[in-house]
Amino acid sequence: MARPRLLRKSEPTRRLVAWSARLTDALFPARCVGCGVDVDAQGRLCARCWRDVNFIDGPSCACCGYPFDVNLGVDVLCARCLASPPAFATARAAFRYDDGSRRLVLSYKHGDRLEATAALASWLMRAARPVLGEVDLVAPVPLHRWRLLKRRFNQAAELARALARQADLAYAGDLLVRIRATRTQGGLSRTGRQRNVQGAFQVSGCWSVGVRGRSVLLVDDVMTTGATVDSCARALLRAGAGAVHVVTLARVV
Repeated sequence: MARPRLLRKSEPTRRLVAWSARLTDALFPARCVGCGVDVDAQGRLCARCWRDVNFIDGPSCACCGYPFDVNLGVDVLCARCLASPPAFATARAAFRYDDGSRRLVLSYKHGDRLEATAALASWLMRAARPVLGEVDLVAPVPLHRWRLLKRRFNQAAELARALARQADLAYAGDLLVRIRATRTQGGLSRTGRQRNVQGAFQVSGCWSVGVRGRSVLLVDDVMTTGATVDSCARALLRAGAGAVHVVTLARVV
């Protein structure tokens, strides 16, 4: 099955995007996404915040991407993936979720700092680069409709849309739906997180045929135990997806 592609921007569209960016810079001074000090362009980090972000680019679990302290070789799995293999094929994250990156993530997630989307999506693309050639669809982890109304936007959807655009892949924003409202995962144990999201997702009816045999890149902001993305992956595989890969901005280590 041929992979759907995004339409390339026409020259007038590119000019409009460039003009809009200049207008935004004029009306809203560029500030660091992390701490708010002045920077030279929208969506950038200042030097201090940049130094505080610990990118994950060393040896890691071949499946879930958990970073190793030493290089254990190619295709080595962590103890957790060996004991309980996840439904997704691979998961990767751009950086560690720690004191240095927490302010950046929370500012984007709860502070409406959408001007950072393009820059953050480029980090996602870097983390997902090994599997981009295998991907047919890019999809976000969905919010429940009530939480979406409260938050006003789904940060995973914004990141996934920008990543798909940059990678020239098809964006499937409505591929998954969250069919029941779940409590926040914060404060729950690994088992509690798994129970909380079990059966919470399903493939939307309009994709019941289109997802079959497709490889999906699932996008979220933070991966803690992997319970949420694993539940999403199981829903996609039940619907006939060929494989599910995961990429997140941050990973709790």
